[in-house]
Amino acid sequence: MLKRIKWGIIGCGNVTEVKSGPAFNKVAGSSLQMVMRRDAEKARSYAERHDVPIWTNDADALINHPDINAIYIATPPGAHADYAIKAMEAGKAVYVEKPMAATYAQAQQMLACSEHCGVPLFVAYYRRTLPGFLKVKELLEAGTIGQMLYVNMRLIRSARPHEKTGQDTFWRLQPQHSGGGIFYDLASHQLDFLDFLFGPIKTVFGVAANRGGYYEVEDTVSASMQFENGVVGSGIWSFVSSENTEEDVIEIVGTQGKIQFSGFQHTPIVLFKDGDVIDYPYLNPENIQYNLIKQVVETLQGIGECVSTGASAIRTNRVMQKIVQDFYTT
Repeated sequence: MLKRIKWGIIGCGNVTEVKSGPAFNKVAGSSLQMVMRRDAEKARSYAERHDVPIWTNDADALINHPDINAIYIATPPGAHADYAIKAMEAGKAVYVEKPMAATYAQAQQMLACSEHCGVPLFVAYYRRTLPGFLKVKELLEAGTIGQMLYVNMRLIRSARPHEKTGQDTFWRLQPQHSGGGIFYDLASHQLDFLDFLFGPIKTVFGVAANRGGYYEVEDTVSASMQFENGVVGSGIWSFVSSENTEEDVIEIVGTQGKIQFSGFQHTPIVLFKDGDVIDYPYLNPENIQYNLIKQVVETLQGIGECVSTGASAIRTNRVMQKIVQDFYTT
């Protein structure tokens, strides 16, 4: 057990500016002590703006620093395994961005290292701790919509200008860094949350295609699945549709009603039951990862239990790989 968690960040990019970075200093018994980025000037700038005592452009220096006992890895997924394994072999607890890794094999290596070294591994699937998403879980567990039957998710959006250039070096469109296309970045949140609600996905089939032609990875994906609790599900993801078809919705249908919510817009949860429509607005924390980071810290202190670990997150890597695997093997 650790009394005070002294964090270092590997990869202090955009995601750490508001979503996560400041939260490490807001949780009791936790502080952000050191940051690393390959660009030394950007590392220095981050440290100065966020009052972080130490900065470096050398990941090994951070991993082996004696004042650091926990490491947050916020690089693109392709680097997660290497950094996480080095950190865990050095005895440092690891909190890694999602998805857990670029491939299922890399995620397996990370989990095996965590188990072998006896070092905790957490993954930043923070929807498991946000009030709106917890409201969905509460409604389901209370039997509000009766027996759960099926879930349908639709994430449809247009291609962004930088995705259309054909000269884009955006890491999310480079499978060696991201694991796949934008599907890996966004659908991972949705699939992990459904795992949180219904348990692991036991059967999944998928089809992936490139329909827009703007880049080489998949841009359109469909999937069918069944969860261990019997709920069946389907999903459609398109990142090259027209602007007037954009949609972000997850629907859970039961024998007595339906719950509808967004995966990314954080609009009110909507319950449809007995002819009534009930909204449940909610407010997220200023730093959206705060609730999960608090759980991570309390788990390391021996006073809590985190809901998002390597053991749970690896399942989403497995599912995503099964959904898109034919696209990359044919």
